[in-house]
Amino acid sequence: MTALAAEYLPLGFGFAHAAAIVLILALWGFYTPILGLLGRGSLNSQLHSVRLRWFEVHQDTDREHRVFDAILLGHISNSISYFGSGTLLVLAGLVGALANVNNVFLLTRGLAFTDHSMSLQLFTLCVFLLTAILAQCFFSFTYALRKMAYTFAMLGGLQSTKADSPQARIMGEQSAVVLTEAVRSINTGIRGYYYAVAALFLFAGPWACIAATLVITALLYYRQLFSPTAVAIARYVDVLKSVKG
Repeated sequence: MTALAAEYLPLGFGFAHAAAIVLILALWGFYTPILGLLGRGSLNSQLHSVRLRWFEVHQDTDREHRVFDAILLGHISNSISYFGSGTLLVLAGLVGALANVNNVFLLTRGLAFTDHSMSLQLFTLCVFLLTAILAQCFFSFTYALRKMAYTFAMLGGLQSTKADSPQARIMGEQSAVVLTEAVRSINTGIRGYYYAVAALFLFAGPWACIAATLVITALLYYRQLFSPTAVAIARYVDVLKSVKG
């Protein structure tokens, strides 16, 4: 590090620490674009076709028979609330750790898996990184709730009888788009938990963090591309598109 950088960076902060932090943020932030380059895109993107089909069926039934759809959407909304509340509790704990970082730093000195050469300033940076990741997760979950509220309003505005015009079909399609965006925000928040686990390994050292980040990313890509769930969804979407075609 240069003398100017050393003056502003925490004591003990090196290129390995910078690489570990950048790797976490880059793989988390560019997860979906990279996934699109590797294959068919995220499962959420593929499931957009399913949601379009769902809302087509939704519009083909009269209003009094749409209760089941409301139950499904309510379940999604409750799940978002659960994650948001849990994230807020974890975030409050991390903010408390930042407020008492000196005491927390001394307590962790007795843990075998932590890097005992880590300075207080570097330890504070690691706690701040965890706090920032969980804060972003919280914002993602709250934004997903807002998008779900928009979806409810858009579905409530659909005509009560079967959709029999291009305008009604467009309204249903755009409702599916907003729902897909809500699920995308949920996925971003949940994915943040995985990378928060990777960030935890910074306390053991930057190389351990880099290794954990790569392993966690590989696990996420496996689930999106090669897991039995991913294969089943891909086949489902292919059949759905062939039927519609």
